[in-house]
Amino acid sequence: MKLHAALLLGLCLVAGAARAGLFDDDEARKDLASLRAQVGTNQKAVEERLARIETLVQERAIELAKLIDELKQDLARMRGQLEVQANQIETLDRRQKDLYVDLDARLRKLEASAQAQEKQAAAAPDPVAEGKAYEAALNQFKLGNYQSSVAAFQSFLAGYPDSQQVSSAQYWIGNAYYALRDYKTAIAAQQKVLASWPNSAKAPDALLNIASCQAEMGEVKAARETLQSLLRKYPGTQAAEQAKQRLGGKR
Repeated sequence: MKLHAALLLGLCLVAGAARAGLFDDDEARKDLASLRAQVGTNQKAVEERLARIETLVQERAIELAKLIDELKQDLARMRGQLEVQANQIETLDRRQKDLYVDLDARLRKLEASAQAQEKQAAAAPDPVAEGKAYEAALNQFKLGNYQSSVAAFQSFLAGYPDSQQVSSAQYWIGNAYYALRDYKTAIAAQQKVLASWPNSAKAPDALLNIASCQAEMGEVKAARETLQSLLRKYPGTQAAEQAKQRLGGKR
């Protein structure tokens, strides 16, 4: 009986241990399955996260590439604008220099013109003083002060070289020398009238005076030739009428 009871007790213990072992294996399997499921979930989550990161990186890379390309385009455009502006500045600078040179030249011309006008105005003779100087020299001739008349007329010519009376003044110088019996000097003075002012009203008188000087020096032939020249060059003048009379009414 005791042996039988012991066997039964042993069998019960073995059966209990076997059931306990089976229970432990099931728990381990469940734990393993749960762990595998968790690992799979985590791995999937990691893969999804990696996929999102890769997508984000790709998108960012595309955006970055676009940004870089836009920056390159902006840089090229800015370089082009800088070149255009540099050319414009260079052109503007050149135009300003040309304008300055042109303006400077115009100012110089205006200054020169103003100075010339000032000099001309300063040198412009007083018509009243001019008339008085001429009359004073002529009065000396009329008074018989021939040497003083020559000096006064020479002073008049030096002081009023642009006067309308210069040919007359030169003629009276020749006439004064004639009165002084300095016939050669008188002829030279009258020849200056003919050379410088051939169309002057005093030119015929100058030729007549030359003929008078030649006659006084005994150069009769030369005097006749001078009178004939007077008739040819200045017909119809009062001096030409006197030349006709001296020639005896014949040419």
